[in-house]
Amino acid sequence: MPRKFIRKYLPDAQQIKGHRWLRLFGDRLHTPSLWHLHRRSVASGFAIGLFCGLIPGPFQMLGAFIGVLILGGNLPVALVTTLYTNPFTIVPLYLIAYRIGRFALDTNHHAALAAPPEWLWSAPLDSVKLLAEWALSLGPALALGVFLLACLLAVIGYIAVLLLWSLYARILYQRRRKKQRRTFS
Repeated sequence: MPRKFIRKYLPDAQQIKGHRWLRLFGDRLHTPSLWHLHRRSVASGFAIGLFCGLIPGPFQMLGAFIGVLILGGNLPVALVTTLYTNPFTIVPLYLIAYRIGRFALDTNHHAALAAPPEWLWSAPLDSVKLLAEWALSLGPALALGVFLLACLLAVIGYIAVLLLWSLYARILYQRRRKKQRRTFS
């Protein structure tokens, strides 16, 4: 993937290092490996972001931050990747996770699934509470399914970034060779 393209959309390292809440981590944020844009660090950050994106509530970015500090990877990529989950995508993702969990636990596959509560735009906090209660009522199948789906997304995301990065590098190499041949001909 092009580094210039990624850098254009990611926050600057100095901006993040200067943020008052992030100063608590001291020199750990100054580790260059958290900011490098190379194939493996971007793939690792993307995978960690996909995994942590399914963490319930507002702890997704915190989970991605801790995951990158422990496992390594590109910090901004991990933080931005968690944004694939939002109020519009979380319910379908959790439904998929619930079905994966039911399949993994080999529970009754024909049992009716309780419908998720309707989102009340006039009372978003009540809607979040109702959604959390609904999710808790789904029990172990949802918990296992969320974990398995997060692992699956992380593995697929890691491999996809590595493949796309390699494909881009090959295309770029071929274009450069073609251009060199034209200039020497």
